[in-house]
Amino acid sequence: MNTKFKGEYSGTKSVSERHEINQEDLEKYLKSEVKNFEDIISLEEFIGGQSNPTYLIKTISESYVLRRKPPGKLLKSAHAVDREYKVIAALNKTDVPVPKAYLHCEDESVIGTEFFLMSFVEGEVMWEPHIPKATETERQKIYQSMNDTIAKLHSVDHVSIGLEDFGKPGNYVGRQIARWSKQYLASETREIKSMNNLMEWLPKNLPIEKETKLVHGDFSLSNVMIDLNSFGICAILDWELSTLGDPAADFSYHCIQYKLNEVLSNEKECKSLGIPTEREYLTMYEEKTGYEISKEWNLYMGFNLFKLAAISQGIMGRVRDGTAAGKNADSFGENAIMMADAAWKLINE
Repeated sequence: MNTKFKGEYSGTKSVSERHEINQEDLEKYLKSEVKNFEDIISLEEFIGGQSNPTYLIKTISESYVLRRKPPGKLLKSAHAVDREYKVIAALNKTDVPVPKAYLHCEDESVIGTEFFLMSFVEGEVMWEPHIPKATETERQKIYQSMNDTIAKLHSVDHVSIGLEDFGKPGNYVGRQIARWSKQYLASETREIKSMNNLMEWLPKNLPIEKETKLVHGDFSLSNVMIDLNSFGICAILDWELSTLGDPAADFSYHCIQYKLNEVLSNEKECKSLGIPTEREYLTMYEEKTGYEISKEWNLYMGFNLFKLAAISQGIMGRVRDGTAAGKNADSFGENAIMMADAAWKLINE
C-alpha cells in the first residue's frame, strides 16, 4: 500500500457533540436490518466539509459509512440523503464505481435524523488538482481514470436502473441559468455589468441540447476516492447534487479547474506533470462518449463560470442578511466579479 498520501486530505475524529449518535440504538436497529451486522467497536466522524454529517462505523470484521441529515431546522430541499441513497443503490447495478448501498432509514427515532448506510471503500481523497505529491505516472493514471469514470457515468441507461423520475428531462442548461440568475438577483449587493450581460445573453444562446443523462453535479478530484495501489477511481462520492441533465454541462463543470487553477491553466505545466491539457482531456471524453462539444466549449465553460459567480454572490447575500459569517465576505464579492468577467470574456472570444 502506498502511504505517502495517507491522512493528508481526509481522516476521522471523535464525534462532535452536535452530531452525537446513541450507539446502542443504532446497533440494535442495524442488527435487525443488515444481514450479519456485528457489534459496533468504534464510531467516528469523518473530517471534511460535508454538508451531511458522515461517520465511519467499524464492527469486528467490517467497516461501514453512515451519512445522515444534520440535526436542526433545514431547508426543505436541502441535505437530500434519500436521493443520494437512491442513486448509489441504482448504480450498484452498473460498473460505475460507488459504495455498496445497504439501507435507507426515514425513521428519525433511531438516531434523530434520516440516514443511509453504505460500505466503506478503502482509498484516498485528494484536493489539489495538480496532485503535488504524486509522480508523473500516478497523475496520468488518476486523470485517465477520472475521464474514464465520468464518461462511464454519462453512458448509463438511467431508465433501466429505475432513475427515469430522478429529474426533469430537457432544457437543463436553460433551467440552470434561470435558477442561478434568480439567486444572483436575490443576493445582489452591487451591480456587476458582466453579470447583467450574461443574464441577458445566455438564455438566448443555449447550447444544442444533448440527450438527458444521469449527472453528478459536482464531479471533481475531491469527490472521488483514489485507490493507492492502482491510482484509479474506486468510488464516486457526494451525490447530493445528482439529477438528470446535460452530460456536457456536467463534464465541463468537472473541467472548470482548467480555468481556475494556475497550474492546470498552463499547458506547459500540465505536460511536465503528466496531466492532460484541457483540450486533450476534452478530446478523451468526446472519443469515449461520442458527444461533440468542442465547438460549444467556451459557451459551456462560460455558463459554469456564471454559475460560480452566482454562488459566490449568494454567499455575499447571506452575509448581508446575517445568515452566514462575514469573515471572508469581501473575497466572495471579488470572486463574483472575477468569475463573471472571465465568463463574459470567454464567451466573446
